[in-house]
Amino acid sequence: MNVFLAFGNAVLILVFLHLAGCGGPAAKAKPPPQQTAQTAAPRQPEAADVIIPSFLFPERRTVDDVLQQYGPYAVEQLKPHFQRAGVAYPPREIVLAAYKAERVLELWARDEGGFRLIREYPVLAASGTAGPKLRQGDKQVPEGIYRIEGLNPNSHYHLSMKLDYPNEFDWYHAEQDGRDNPGSDIFIHGKDVSVGCLAIGDAAIEELFVLVAQTGHDHVSVVIAPHDPRLVPLKADREWLPEWTPELYAAIDRELARLAPPLRTSANPAQRTLR
Repeated sequence: MNVFLAFGNAVLILVFLHLAGCGGPAAKAKPPPQQTAQTAAPRQPEAADVIIPSFLFPERRTVDDVLQQYGPYAVEQLKPHFQRAGVAYPPREIVLAAYKAERVLELWARDEGGFRLIREYPVLAASGTAGPKLRQGDKQVPEGIYRIEGLNPNSHYHLSMKLDYPNEFDWYHAEQDGRDNPGSDIFIHGKDVSVGCLAIGDAAIEELFVLVAQTGHDHVSVVIAPHDPRLVPLKADREWLPEWTPELYAAIDRELARLAPPLRTSANPAQRTLR
């Protein structure tokens, strides 16, 4: 009996480490420099290599389980928004645009035509300030253009969608700056608490999880900006921002320019008025 208890405790510790992070399973770490034949070390076992008996986690769900549980209601909630926007459901392509200052996540979609605004979701929690994420533990929400890397039906925060942060742009500038740990495990997830991720509540994540699953996460991009540049232009005018921030903000501007109609410029970012 003691042997079984020890085995169970060891497995639970491994699983906890494997699931640590904002939204669930940990992201893949940046691959180490390629080793030569002389310096190659034997491969060490990883948490992912451990076969976990299913009886230890009887409540673990699959994406299909989530679609069966939440799909019909989520589609019922989303379809009227798509119909009003004149976009077929599910759409051909999706852009999720998040604005940190306004705490808003916009859902844009298109089929054969241009992108149309489908609806907005409030961001209930997001830590940090304006500016890109630079390192593990800085509590910053990243800024940039990302993809959905995967869907997590077993998130600590109800459901979650994992972003591909750090992406190629982030890694390049981290290496140029001499930063070897830019952080990882960035999610859009449910609930109303978060450190470095975007928490949008359970009802919203159910809708977006179902929508992304039915559209295909390869057809989804996520743009995160410090504020809505259609209201106030993005400026890298704060001394703590890295020198490559203007390049980042120019890329964000180009991506968001696809999401017409423009907004009436206002000195107050809280005022969001369509022309």
